[in-house]
Amino acid sequence: MNHKPLLDYINKYINLTVEEETILISKVVLRNYLKDQYISQQGDICKSANFIISGCTKTFHVDMAGQEHIVMFSVEDWWTSDLGSFISQTPADFNVQCIENTQLIQFTYDNLEALYTALPKLERLFRKIIERAFIASQKRIIRNFSLTAKERYLIFKEAYSEIEQRVPQYMIASYLGITKEFLSKIKSQIIHNQ
Repeated sequence: MNHKPLLDYINKYINLTVEEETILISKVVLRNYLKDQYISQQGDICKSANFIISGCTKTFHVDMAGQEHIVMFSVEDWWTSDLGSFISQTPADFNVQCIENTQLIQFTYDNLEALYTALPKLERLFRKIIERAFIASQKRIIRNFSLTAKERYLIFKEAYSEIEQRVPQYMIASYLGITKEFLSKIKSQIIHNQ
C-alpha cells in the first residue's frame, strides 16, 4: 500500500518516528473509488476523513429543488469529507463524490480517536487541518458576498488552475454560484479583453 504521500504530508506539520508511522498505518484503510462513486452522502453520517492519493472529488449539497451546489473540489494531497458530519457524527449536509477514479487513505472516526490517544501529536495536525478548512470557508463566504462572478472566477482560475483543467465547466459554474452559460460569457470577455 502506498502510504508515502500521507506520511510526507504529515511530516510537513509534525515529525513521526518509524514506530509512530507504523501505529498510524495500522489504523488507516486504503480505498479505491470509481468515477461517479460517492464517498459519503447527504443525510448519512460521514464515516471517514479522507486523504487523496490520486484523483479528484467534489463536495456538494443538493437543495429541495434538486439543484446541486458545489462547495469544494479536492485533489491529490488534499482532504475531503463532510467535516461537520464527521466531527459531530450527525447526518451529513454534503455529498462527496468522485469526479475521477480516486484512491484515498481513510481515517474512520473511531480509529482517529484511538490515534489521538496513541499519538497525541496527531491532534495538533488535525487542529491545523481544521483551522485551514475554516479559514478557507470564511474567505469563500466573504468572496461570495462581496465580489462579482468574474472576480470570483479569476480568483478560482489563479488559485486552482490545475483543477480547472480537470473539472467540467458546469461544475465550476456551480462552485461559483452561476450558470454555465454565464461562465462561458465571462470566459469569452476575458479572452476578448486580452
